[in-house]
Amino acid sequence: MGHAVAVHYGVATAGVRAGLAVADALHATLGTKAMSALAGSARTLSGRRIPLWTPDMPRGTSFDPAGLPAPGADAVARIVYFPSCAARTMGPARGDAMTENLPTVTDRLLRKAGYDVLYPARLAELCCGQPFESKGLMAAADLKSAELARALGEASAGRWPIAFDTSPCAYRMKRFLDGRLSVLDPIEVLHDHVLARLELARRPGAVAAHVVCSARKQGLEGKLRRIAEACAERVGMPPEVLCCGWAGDKGFTVPELNAHALRDLRSALPEGCTDGYSTSRTCEIGLAHHSGVPYRSIIYVVDACARPRPA
Repeated sequence: MGHAVAVHYGVATAGVRAGLAVADALHATLGTKAMSALAGSARTLSGRRIPLWTPDMPRGTSFDPAGLPAPGADAVARIVYFPSCAARTMGPARGDAMTENLPTVTDRLLRKAGYDVLYPARLAELCCGQPFESKGLMAAADLKSAELARALGEASAGRWPIAFDTSPCAYRMKRFLDGRLSVLDPIEVLHDHVLARLELARRPGAVAAHVVCSARKQGLEGKLRRIAEACAERVGMPPEVLCCGWAGDKGFTVPELNAHALRDLRSALPEGCTDGYSTSRTCEIGLAHHSGVPYRSIIYVVDACARPRPA
């Protein structure tokens, strides 16, 4: 079963990446208006079996840490980084001013903060199991979680903290590991480990921040706000907007859930808001679509505002 799950997982991620690349190529060729009309007609003709397409869909991306600097032999500040499947396959949307994918930005920020960055072996094969759990396939989910746990244990030597860039993945592995390794949500990575190592230049204007459900379950609302306030003059966290309704992959297949959950988002944004930040790439698709402003990982704004502290 383990081999079958690994094969199916590899096929699935390759398929997602290829599908996003094809959709982006069509978008580039046809333009937004024609692409929206074509995608809408295709969804209708398929009996709504074809997922919804919007201009905020991510472009396909990939990430390979093989060419990055190796850690120093005498390093005293190390951190293991696990880029999520979503971050390794879903890049910024076409037209987004931020063109780099999340793993590239996260790696740069961690090094800017003075960390040697370690990666688990066989990264392309690893998954936290959350996609399987969301479908009720618990045996497959636990198998992938156990595989990732072994790889993280080896990379961290049971000693170094482990940074995740996506809240649902971190929450899944925290529950699975039950304290056996030091797994950090991206909000905890930034708030508890990175900010104190950097000098931040706060950007003018207003931004929005959204606490995804898995971060809310961990009680990280206050830390997310403090991160955003360290980077922007004004921060809006609309209290009437809780779960975004993306619900795993339901935002692709039942977009009405997402639309209803975010019906009040646009009107609740702070005046002059030009950017939104969160900690789940899929949630950010719907947040961007229904707010009218780009939503990205909170890691992007910290990296943009940060510079290393003088030695």
